[in-house]
Amino acid sequence: MEKFNILKGIPANLPMINIDTDMIIPKQFLKTIKRTGLGKSLFFEMRYDEDGKDIKEFLLNQKPYKNSSILLTGKNFGCGSSREHAPWALLDFGIKCIISASFADIFYNNCFKNGILPIVLDKKKIEELIQYSERKENIEINLEQQQILFGNKEIKFEIDPFKKDCLINGLDDIAMSLEKSEKITSYENKLKKNKSWMF
Repeated sequence: MEKFNILKGIPANLPMINIDTDMIIPKQFLKTIKRTGLGKSLFFEMRYDEDGKDIKEFLLNQKPYKNSSILLTGKNFGCGSSREHAPWALLDFGIKCIISASFADIFYNNCFKNGILPIVLDKKKIEELIQYSERKENIEINLEQQQILFGNKEIKFEIDPFKKDCLINGLDDIAMSLEKSEKITSYENKLKKNKSWMF
Protein backbone atom coordinates (compact mmCIF):
# COMPACT_ATOMS: atom_id res chain seq x y z
CA MET A 1 0.00 0.00 0.00
CA GLU A 2 1.35 3.46 -0.91
CA LYS A 3 2.22 5.88 1.87
CA PHE A 4 -0.11 8.86 2.24
CA ASN A 5 1.08 12.25 3.44
CA ILE A 6 0.38 15.27 1.22
CA LEU A 7 -2.14 15.23 -1.62
CA LYS A 8 -2.77 18.13 -4.00
CA GLY A 9 -5.47 18.33 -6.64
CA ILE A 10 -8.66 19.85 -7.99
CA PRO A 11 -11.55 18.20 -6.15
CA ALA A 12 -14.48 16.73 -8.05
CA ASN A 13 -17.91 17.32 -6.52
CA LEU A 14 -20.62 14.62 -6.59
CA PRO A 15 -23.25 16.16 -4.29
CA MET A 16 -25.61 13.16 -4.26
CA ILE A 17 -26.47 11.66 -0.86
CA ASN A 18 -26.59 7.90 -0.15
CA ILE A 19 -24.23 6.88 -2.95
CA ASP A 20 -24.11 3.15 -2.30
CA THR A 21 -21.47 0.59 -3.22
CA ASP A 22 -23.54 -0.73 -6.13
CA MET A 23 -23.49 2.76 -7.66
CA ILE A 24 -19.74 2.96 -7.04
CA ILE A 25 -19.05 -0.42 -8.68
CA PRO A 26 -22.05 -2.44 -9.99
CA LYS A 27 -22.36 -6.13 -9.11
CA GLN A 28 -21.43 -7.41 -12.59
CA PHE A 29 -17.85 -6.26 -12.00
CA LEU A 30 -17.34 -8.17 -8.75
CA LYS A 31 -16.10 -11.39 -10.35
CA THR A 32 -12.43 -10.40 -10.08
CA ILE A 33 -10.32 -10.58 -6.94
CA LYS A 34 -7.71 -8.26 -8.45
CA ARG A 35 -7.49 -4.71 -7.16
CA THR A 36 -6.57 -3.28 -10.55
CA GLY A 37 -8.66 -2.66 -13.65
CA LEU A 38 -11.83 -1.63 -11.83
CA GLY A 39 -11.36 2.12 -12.30
CA LYS A 40 -12.85 2.05 -15.80
CA SER A 41 -16.10 0.70 -14.30
CA LEU A 42 -16.32 3.22 -11.44
CA PHE A 43 -19.81 4.82 -11.34
CA PHE A 44 -20.50 2.74 -14.47
CA GLU A 45 -24.22 3.47 -14.81
CA MET A 46 -23.67 7.21 -14.37
CA ARG A 47 -20.57 7.44 -16.59
CA TYR A 48 -21.70 5.47 -19.65
CA ASP A 49 -24.79 5.25 -21.83
CA GLU A 50 -26.36 1.99 -23.10
CA ASP A 51 -23.81 1.84 -25.93
CA GLY A 52 -20.89 2.16 -23.53
CA LYS A 53 -20.08 5.71 -24.57
CA ASP A 54 -19.16 8.45 -22.10
CA ILE A 55 -22.04 10.54 -20.80
CA LYS A 56 -20.52 13.99 -21.28
CA GLU A 57 -22.64 15.60 -18.56
CA PHE A 58 -21.22 13.32 -15.85
CA LEU A 59 -18.55 15.24 -13.94
CA LEU A 60 -15.87 12.54 -13.93
CA ASN A 61 -16.02 12.44 -17.73
CA GLN A 62 -15.07 16.12 -17.90
CA LYS A 63 -11.71 17.87 -17.68
CA PRO A 64 -10.09 18.47 -15.22
CA TYR A 65 -12.29 16.30 -12.99
CA LYS A 66 -11.59 13.07 -14.88
CA ASN A 67 -8.12 13.32 -13.31
CA SER A 68 -9.26 14.27 -9.81
CA SER A 69 -7.69 12.50 -6.85
CA ILE A 70 -10.06 14.16 -4.35
CA LEU A 71 -13.81 13.50 -4.30
CA LEU A 72 -16.41 15.66 -2.51
CA THR A 73 -19.67 13.83 -1.88
CA GLY A 74 -23.03 13.96 -0.15
CA LYS A 75 -23.59 12.33 3.22
CA ASN A 76 -23.75 8.56 3.86
CA PHE A 77 -21.26 7.76 1.10
CA GLY A 78 -20.50 4.06 0.60
CA CYS A 79 -23.70 2.69 2.10
CA GLY A 80 -25.20 -0.61 0.95
CA SER A 81 -23.30 -3.89 0.71
CA SER A 82 -19.83 -4.22 2.19
CA ARG A 83 -18.00 -4.98 -1.08
CA GLU A 84 -14.31 -4.13 -0.91
CA HIS A 85 -14.34 -3.65 -4.68
CA ALA A 86 -15.76 -0.16 -4.05
CA PRO A 87 -12.55 1.34 -2.61
CA TRP A 88 -10.55 -0.74 -5.14
CA ALA A 89 -12.43 0.92 -8.01
CA LEU A 90 -12.05 4.41 -6.55
CA LEU A 91 -8.32 3.97 -6.00
CA ASP A 92 -7.78 2.44 -9.44
CA PHE A 93 -9.53 5.46 -10.97
CA GLY A 94 -7.14 7.70 -9.03
CA ILE A 95 -9.26 8.83 -6.07
CA LYS A 96 -7.09 8.94 -2.94
CA CYS A 97 -9.23 11.09 -0.67
CA ILE A 98 -13.00 11.34 -0.18
CA ILE A 99 -14.58 14.20 1.77
CA SER A 100 -18.14 13.81 3.03
CA ALA A 101 -20.41 14.75 5.93
CA SER A 102 -20.70 11.04 6.78
CA PHE A 103 -19.71 7.57 5.57
CA ALA A 104 -21.10 4.08 5.95
CA ASP A 105 -18.99 2.38 8.65
CA ILE A 106 -17.74 -0.65 6.69
CA PHE A 107 -16.85 1.43 3.65
CA TYR A 108 -15.09 3.99 5.86
CA ASN A 109 -12.85 1.31 7.39
CA ASN A 110 -12.24 -0.36 4.01
CA CYS A 111 -10.88 2.96 2.70
CA PHE A 112 -8.09 3.00 5.26
CA LYS A 113 -7.20 -0.62 4.50
CA ASN A 114 -6.76 0.28 0.83
CA GLY A 115 -4.84 3.55 1.10
CA ILE A 116 -7.74 6.01 0.72
CA LEU A 117 -8.22 8.85 3.20
CA PRO A 118 -11.90 9.46 4.09
CA ILE A 119 -12.42 12.85 5.76
CA VAL A 120 -15.58 13.80 7.65
CA LEU A 121 -16.45 17.52 7.62
CA ASP A 122 -19.57 19.49 8.36
CA LYS A 123 -21.68 20.72 5.45
CA LYS A 124 -20.54 24.36 5.73
CA LYS A 125 -16.87 23.44 5.33
CA ILE A 126 -17.66 21.14 2.41
CA GLU A 127 -19.49 24.04 0.71
CA GLU A 128 -16.29 26.10 0.89
CA LEU A 129 -14.39 23.30 -0.85
CA ILE A 130 -17.12 22.97 -3.49
CA GLN A 131 -16.48 26.58 -4.49
CA TYR A 132 -12.86 25.68 -5.21
CA SER A 133 -14.02 22.66 -7.18
CA GLU A 134 -16.20 24.89 -9.36
CA ARG A 135 -13.32 27.32 -9.84
CA LYS A 136 -11.08 24.40 -10.79
CA GLU A 137 -8.48 25.36 -8.23
CA ASN A 138 -6.16 23.03 -6.31
CA ILE A 139 -6.52 22.22 -2.65
CA GLU A 140 -3.88 20.53 -0.50
CA ILE A 141 -4.54 17.80 2.04
CA ASN A 142 -1.83 17.32 4.66
CA LEU A 143 -2.48 14.16 6.65
CA GLU A 144 0.41 14.66 9.08
CA GLN A 145 -0.94 18.10 10.08
CA GLN A 146 -4.58 17.03 9.63
CA GLN A 147 -5.40 20.07 7.57
CA ILE A 148 -6.87 21.06 4.22
CA LEU A 149 -5.31 24.14 2.64
CA PHE A 150 -6.96 26.20 -0.10
CA GLY A 151 -6.21 29.79 -1.00
CA ASN A 152 -5.32 31.44 2.30
CA LYS A 153 -7.74 29.26 4.27
CA GLU A 154 -7.27 26.18 6.39
CA ILE A 155 -9.68 23.48 7.55
CA LYS A 156 -8.65 21.06 10.29
CA PHE A 157 -10.03 17.52 10.33
CA GLU A 158 -10.14 14.72 12.88
CA ILE A 159 -8.84 11.20 12.32
CA ASP A 160 -8.19 8.16 14.49
CA PRO A 161 -4.45 8.17 15.40
CA PHE A 162 -4.00 4.47 14.58
CA LYS A 163 -5.66 4.79 11.17
CA LYS A 164 -3.61 7.92 10.48
CA ASP A 165 -0.38 6.09 11.31
CA CYS A 166 -1.31 3.19 9.02
CA LEU A 167 -1.92 5.54 6.08
CA ILE A 168 1.23 7.58 6.63
CA ASN A 169 3.35 4.41 6.79
CA GLY A 170 1.47 2.55 4.04
CA LEU A 171 0.41 -0.29 6.33
CA ASP A 172 -2.53 -2.54 5.46
CA ASP A 173 -3.50 -5.62 7.53
CA ILE A 174 -0.93 -7.84 5.81
CA ALA A 175 1.89 -5.32 6.21
CA MET A 176 1.08 -4.95 9.92
CA SER A 177 1.28 -8.73 10.31
CA LEU A 178 4.61 -8.84 8.46
CA GLU A 179 6.03 -6.25 10.86
CA LYS A 180 5.66 -8.91 13.55
CA SER A 181 7.20 -11.69 11.43
CA GLU A 182 10.13 -12.21 13.83
CA LYS A 183 7.79 -12.72 16.79
CA ILE A 184 5.59 -15.04 14.71
CA THR A 185 8.60 -17.12 13.65
CA SER A 186 9.87 -17.27 17.24
CA TYR A 187 6.46 -18.45 18.45
CA GLU A 188 6.26 -21.10 15.73
CA ASN A 189 9.74 -22.40 16.59
CA LYS A 190 8.82 -22.72 20.27
CA LEU A 191 5.61 -24.46 19.31
CA LYS A 192 7.49 -26.95 17.11
CA LYS A 193 9.88 -27.67 19.96
CA ASN A 194 7.29 -28.05 22.73
CA LYS A 195 4.40 -29.52 20.71
CA SER A 196 6.05 -31.25 17.78
CA TRP A 197 3.05 -33.55 17.40
CA MET A 198 1.12 -30.60 15.96
CA PHE A 199 3.35 -30.44 12.89
